Amino acid sequence: MKIALIYDAIYPFIKGGAEKRFYEIAKRLSKKGHQVYLYGMKFWEGNKVIKSQGIYYHGICKPKSLYEKNGKRSIKEAIYFGLNCLKLIKEDFDIIDSSNFPYFSLFACKLISIIKRKPLCATWHEVWGKNYWYEYIGWKGYLGYIIEKLAVLMPVKIISVSEHTTYKLKNELNSKKLIYTVSNGIEFDLITKIKPAKEKSDVIFAGRLMSYKNIDILIKAIKIVKEKNPEIKSLIIGDGPEKKTLETLTQKLNLGENIKFLGFLENQNDVYALMKSSKVFVLPSTREGFGIVVIEANACGIPVITVDYKDNAARDIIEEGKNGFVCQLDENEIAKEIMRILKNNSSLEIQKVCIGLAEKYDWDSIVDKVEGVYISCLER
Repeated sequence: MKIALIYDAIYPFIKGGAEKRFYEIAKRLSKKGHQVYLYGMKFWEGNKVIKSQGIYYHGICKPKSLYEKNGKRSIKEAIYFGLNCLKLIKEDFDIIDSSNFPYFSLFACKLISIIKRKPLCATWHEVWGKNYWYEYIGWKGYLGYIIEKLAVLMPVKIISVSEHTTYKLKNELNSKKLIYTVSNGIEFDLITKIKPAKEKSDVIFAGRLMSYKNIDILIKAIKIVKEKNPEIKSLIIGDGPEKKTLETLTQKLNLGENIKFLGFLENQNDVYALMKSSKVFVLPSTREGFGIVVIEANACGIPVITVDYKDNAARDIIEEGKNGFVCQLDENEIAKEIMRILKNNSSLEIQKVCIGLAEKYDWDSIVDKVEGVYISCLER
């Protein structure tokens, strides 16, 4: 098959869960003999088309900032990328798989799909829904919700990354399309071979520093834990619009010696090494379409604390008391769970359970399922 994967941000030039998913799937589909093309904004120097890991990268337009100064996703960028997706009319492929976000690209891909008579599939990472749209941009959120509702009509089939997203597709967006739930994955063998970093910590976080990640609550939880454990060490890996605010809060709470901001790390293996040298991963996010970092942390042998929130699909990965704990979004509750895990951090049984649960999410098994969906689209 000639497979076109569409997303404005392309890994490894932009790093995130959605970007990583397309990259890992593309790499493995290429090894299976398929021709795979990643279409997105041109974040690299040189030619518009480059080849790496068997994948053809197509920069269909100049890069624009994904976020506004207020940290919200740029609507102008979404429209800009969507319009540039019309350039796919000149390309040769058998099937299109477009990320659901930022929705305008799905509308362009639908038009291309009709003209070229090629099936359009969509990978759905998360459903925002009416309530969150209003929270995000106020009354304008009504338009966002309408666009999201229309976008779900575009593909012939949908690949959902979690049961949580599948449920919301059916119940909040009223999707009648055939939906395949195919989770995100990890490079399990690679992670198991990585050695722990020399820098040790008690608590670790890795991800984009966005408001919905609630890193401020984690910082406040560290302050509470410090009262009983003055030497507690925490690492925060990542960058984003909330970084300065979080650094200021850390200094205000006199946690400069306890919390270290490492920024964005180019090499993902360095992140895994630091996870292996930590004792617990905390993900206080209220919005996760899947929560791949939970599986990565488990594969590194450490349990995860996340929060019980309706839009946090990461909580569904947790088997309470085995590979982590789910608690309320509250610094006291998170602090309590941190102290519980630190008290039992020497348990080899916990490590074995975490690693065992992570193994089933290896990308090699995930890609077979995605390939099957593509084949079914072509056979319809």
